[in-house]
Amino acid sequence: MGRHVLRRLAQAVLVLWAAYTLTFVLLTALPGDAISNLVKNPQSQLTPEDGAVIKAFYGVDRPVVEQYVHSLDALLHGNLGYSLSSGTTVSSLLGDALPSTLSLTGLGFVLGALIAAAVGLLGSYLPWARSRRLLQSVPALAASVPSFVIGILLLNVLSFQLHVIPAVDDGTFLALVAPALTLGITVSAPLSQVFSASIAATRKQPFVHVLHAKGAGERFVFGHGVLRNSSLPVLTLLGLAAGELIAGSVVTEAVFARGGIGQVTTNAVNTQDLPVIQGVVLVSTLGYVLVNLLVDVVHPLIDPRVRADVLARRATRPSVPGRSAEPAGSAEPGAAESPSARAPIEVKVP
Repeated sequence: MGRHVLRRLAQAVLVLWAAYTLTFVLLTALPGDAISNLVKNPQSQLTPEDGAVIKAFYGVDRPVVEQYVHSLDALLHGNLGYSLSSGTTVSSLLGDALPSTLSLTGLGFVLGALIAAAVGLLGSYLPWARSRRLLQSVPALAASVPSFVIGILLLNVLSFQLHVIPAVDDGTFLALVAPALTLGITVSAPLSQVFSASIAATRKQPFVHVLHAKGAGERFVFGHGVLRNSSLPVLTLLGLAAGELIAGSVVTEAVFARGGIGQVTTNAVNTQDLPVIQGVVLVSTLGYVLVNLLVDVVHPLIDPRVRADVLARRATRPSVPGRSAEPAGSAEPGAAESPSARAPIEVKVP
């Protein structure tokens, strides 16, 4: 397990470096930059000497490779640079905007998981067939509607018609409910689809029929067998849902007039603020990588079959150059059990 975690950490660092490098290359390759536009703007009233000083300060007068090496070295020392439009440090801009976005995405993640669990369970276990089919069609509908449309509808109903929440962010918890619910509905669509399909597939497994034959009730079978086996694909999908939360927060914050990373991103794109855009991409990638890293670490702890796969791959590594070791009980030398051939997690009836 220790090597598994270290390998995932190395992959996370590699992803962060690739995201930062790709952002730098794409934004540097664009024609023109904010510094040159500022110097050439007649309204700025800058002399050629002032323009040269500004270009030298931000390093845009140096070759691209030297700019990249300098920015990467500054990043390793915790310096994200200065905003081209406001002159403040990128770290302070992101630090001021990050708490609002984290509270929004955190509550949206919780609401999305609760909605997905409710839709998946009710759509699988309700005694009325029409109600089950209706609930099973809800995720497809939610996935086909853009997040800003859901946000506008919630804002119109909850704020302008029912007057339950304020129309703009006033710092209260009620102002956070509608935007978080918008994110939750968007995220819950794929989660509930996968959860419902996983429950339906797990209930057809032979061990479920064996538990029923031994006298176990439906509640026991679900709590001790179906839930654990059917929640594992959802756990894997939670890592991908983090990317949906980060992307959806930009649009959601614009709809509900909330200050956060979304507003910082919009302003940075409009002004071609390269350091701020790079900082936003780095922070977003870091959040996405951390969530997926947490999922990768927790998954083997929940599913013993994943730990068995890790140990099997370690056992198949050659101990002597030119020779491969064979795990005990394998059908052929060097063959490990494929994930598709895994048996469900065993459950014993008391």
